[in-house]
Amino acid sequence: MPIMAIDQPPSFLRDNYEVHESKHACAILKHDFPQEWHDIVEVLSAFRLRKSWLTVGGGRKSKVSEAIDSQLYERGWVEKQFQTEILLDGNRLESPTHQIDCFKNRVALEIEWNNKDPFYDRDLNNFRLLFDLRAVSVGVIVTRCDHLQDIFDELGRGSSFGASTTHMSKLLPRINGGSGGGCPVLVFGISRSLCLEED
Repeated sequence: MPIMAIDQPPSFLRDNYEVHESKHACAILKHDFPQEWHDIVEVLSAFRLRKSWLTVGGGRKSKVSEAIDSQLYERGWVEKQFQTEILLDGNRLESPTHQIDCFKNRVALEIEWNNKDPFYDRDLNNFRLLFDLRAVSVGVIVTRCDHLQDIFDELGRGSSFGASTTHMSKLLPRINGGSGGGCPVLVFGISRSLCLEED
């Protein structure tokens, strides 16, 4: 899923993230949602991966997720869960969606740093459903490149970031297989070049 030359992200993002798209997601963001695109570019351009974050055990939310979503929240993005229901032969059945990490003006962004890889299925299914309901126009996933495993191994944390956790090679087959349905999806993989040796 290579980014088309006509609508590539800025060079810093191309150089420091592994970038993939489906269904012209980048072009849609840049031309239909320029403010949201500007927010994403600014936040990801400023982001740096601190090694100290990788030596800390688990919790409710990783430092990586906090670093990205807190900056988006300052720009007016919010956590969002849509209340949806199905009407079946006159009976209303609640069908709630999963909460989106960051949402603004029909753009949904999820951060998958070190969850179990089925979280990708949840995110893509959510994008598909909300796209079909006209609530989301583009889905964005920020995750990690496969080669960061070398850093985790160097720090003695390799087993905490194993093969069954969220990383790029677990995500792309799902997108290529159509898991996101008709929803355009843009993916950014955090690469080693963003890693700071010291805080």
